[in-house]
Amino acid sequence: MSAKSLIRRPFKYSYFSATIYIIAINVVAWLVSLRFPIIKAYMAMSPLAVHSGYVWQFFTYMFAHNDLSHLLVNMLGLFMFGTSVERSMGSKEFLCYYLFTGVMAGITSYAIFALTGAWNTFLLGASGALFGVLLAFAVINPDARVLLWGIIPLRANVMVIGYTAVEIFSQLFSYQQSVAHFTHLAGFAWAWVYFLARFGINPAKRLVHRR
Repeated sequence: MSAKSLIRRPFKYSYFSATIYIIAINVVAWLVSLRFPIIKAYMAMSPLAVHSGYVWQFFTYMFAHNDLSHLLVNMLGLFMFGTSVERSMGSKEFLCYYLFTGVMAGITSYAIFALTGAWNTFLLGASGALFGVLLAFAVINPDARVLLWGIIPLRANVMVIGYTAVEIFSQLFSYQQSVAHFTHLAGFAWAWVYFLARFGINPAKRLVHRR
């Protein structure tokens, strides 16, 4: 079997609400961190800690959140878009996709932090993986209508293109420096790679889709 065939070998479709389990893990992790704050320090991705061998933080950072509002915003977005993507992909594929984009966004962020000397940075939150989910939703359902901030109706592809532009602008001009804009963009980028490598789908063709 060739490498290409192996990469594109599909999972047998199944659905077991993986999105809900991911949300539950995030909520439990946040509740535990309230009782034992040191847990958050071990879960968040710290370039210094990773350099010292705490490589699990590439995985755990996406299950840690700074505060309740941070958790609620990410989990609401994951519930709204993740359930739809999971039903389309199947739970096994969705889990693989979610974890891949999240971990790779963390690794990419670490590389940037290390190259720029931002060793005292702490990265936490599901946003990297969530932005990957947003891309998947738009690629699968480019004409779906979503309400931005619950008010403004947009097509899914327009929403993702807009979010990408905002993140690039924010990264370039250092807007809201406490927000990991580069991690969000990395989530988009690795999600793009996943669709190309795993499904042979060019997201650009779907995002400019016209019904």
